[in-house]
Amino acid sequence: MVKKFSIFALAGLIAIPAMAMASAGPNVTDLERKIEELSKQLDELKAGLAAQKEVSDALSNSVDDLDERSDDWDLAARIKFFGDFRSRLDYYSADTIFGRSLENDQLWTNRFRLNMRVNASENVEFKGRLAMYKTWGNQSAFDDDSGMMWPVFDGNVTRTPAESSALYVDRAYVNWNNIAGQPMWLSIGRRPTTDGFPAAERMGVDGDATPMAFMDWPFDGLTLGYAWNWGAAALGDSRLRFCYGRGFEAGLQTEEMASIDDMDFAGFSWDVIKKDEMFAYIQTFKAFNLINYPNFQDPIINANFGTMSGMGDRKNLGNILHTAAAFHNKVSNLHYFLAGGWSQTQPDADGMFNDYAAMAMGMSGPNTENQDGYSVYAGMRYDLDNIGLKLGAEFNYGTENWLAMSPGHDDIYMSKLAARGQVYEVYGLYDLPTGEMISKYAKTFIRFGYQHYEFDYFGSGDWNMYAYDLSDPGDQAKMMMMGLDPVEQADQVYLTFEAFF
Repeated sequence: MVKKFSIFALAGLIAIPAMAMASAGPNVTDLERKIEELSKQLDELKAGLAAQKEVSDALSNSVDDLDERSDDWDLAARIKFFGDFRSRLDYYSADTIFGRSLENDQLWTNRFRLNMRVNASENVEFKGRLAMYKTWGNQSAFDDDSGMMWPVFDGNVTRTPAESSALYVDRAYVNWNNIAGQPMWLSIGRRPTTDGFPAAERMGVDGDATPMAFMDWPFDGLTLGYAWNWGAAALGDSRLRFCYGRGFEAGLQTEEMASIDDMDFAGFSWDVIKKDEMFAYIQTFKAFNLINYPNFQDPIINANFGTMSGMGDRKNLGNILHTAAAFHNKVSNLHYFLAGGWSQTQPDADGMFNDYAAMAMGMSGPNTENQDGYSVYAGMRYDLDNIGLKLGAEFNYGTENWLAMSPGHDDIYMSKLAARGQVYEVYGLYDLPTGEMISKYAKTFIRFGYQHYEFDYFGSGDWNMYAYDLSDPGDQAKMMMMGLDPVEQADQVYLTFEAFF
């Protein structure tokens, strides 16, 4: 049976070619037609490929253009802009030792600041900030019957709301990092020495500034720094900076007639321990050739200040040695800090802390003795993260001859950290529910607070005049003779709306 099937299969295979040959005529025609169709399709495909090549060439040119534009965009993107705007409302009232009552029931101010940051190379970056800060309704200085506000000069420009809506350079400096492949850096320019730790905590800012708030003075200078890690996890990082700056430029003078020298700062700033929220800090510096009063921006004030103040011509008075230390930490949601400061005047023959009343009566000469002053500053803040609320309280006290170098303060009329006496403050910060943040710099909050000042001695923040005891009848008589009626106590309430972007 198998053999029969194989024979039949073989016969069938032999018969297939014969059948194909028998029908060859019609199949050749079909093949020719199909070949012609395929040829047309090939021509169409060639035409399509040619068109596609033209599109590809056009796209290639566009990509080249995009590459050029991308380079331009990258060049522009190197410069980062971010900033903040603040509108602030203050109520201020004060009582003087001779019975005057002072009040500013509504002081509105606007402050706008624009930051910029750009890398010139891998290890060189520029940081800058422009600022406008003015009162509502004024393009010039506003009245201050307390005598506690200094007119605008280099050490408080952009920090005192007593000028126009002009945009001034607040910070501008270049950092050269990673020098010689080491954790060293050199920074030169208009220094970031305002809003430093620990004052930054109550202000709701990141504290992108040199600590410490006792030295709150914008100036031009340089910093050379070195950073390291202690090796022990509990101690974290450390960095030491040498800082130099100029507080007053004396100008071009003849060698024979030179009457005043430049006023300079030099010292060290040391982040001893920086680990998470734990921060220990020490700062020590010396101010050389202090002037009795600075060069004011207003030419009329500058020309007449010596006569109006009774201090006479501008001159150097000697040096000041200044040291401060601070410690901050956080336990759960509670921040706390403690800071202390020491200042020492080292006057020359013209003296500091001079008793001008006694000098006018021929009872004494200039005070050429060193005078020591001390201050303590403490605070805490509790963060209620679930509702975006932060509540804090601070206290600071300054002794009779205490000197804070803080003309760049943010307390409107008087730097609280310069007070010779005590200042109490309670405050709050509330993060506004403004939706999803578009920028990593973004935050919007209101800040509200109350400050109470109690002054024990005259002349807070000033090294010229004797620190008269405000409660002493003899010192009161001297102040009355000189036409002085200083503030004895003051209250300030503030409310801000602040947006960072």
